[in-house]
Amino acid sequence: MWTQRLMWIAWPAFLMAGVLEMLVFAMVDPQDLHWFGQPLALSRQGVYTLAFFAFWVITMASSALTTLLAMSPFEMNRCPVPDGERPDDCRKTPSSSCS
Repeated sequence: MWTQRLMWIAWPAFLMAGVLEMLVFAMVDPQDLHWFGQPLALSRQGVYTLAFFAFWVITMASSALTTLLAMSPFEMNRCPVPDGERPDDCRKTPSSSCS
């Protein structure tokens, strides 16, 4: 299940990072960029690469937040340990059920 969730996060973020890369660098020349008043000491490909990964991380954070907010209360409160191996603070009692 976690692999599937990770793909729900990573794949759309990858696609949007590519779209952002195209939109940003259609209007901005990497050689014109400055950092604290100094021109960047990177090649165009270096700027493209770093920008892509920055866009990917930002859009992955957005997708991860969306996935987290889409989780049901049962998924959030569920104890991941099997029933017989649970510690005392992870046991479900009949009075705490949501019936």
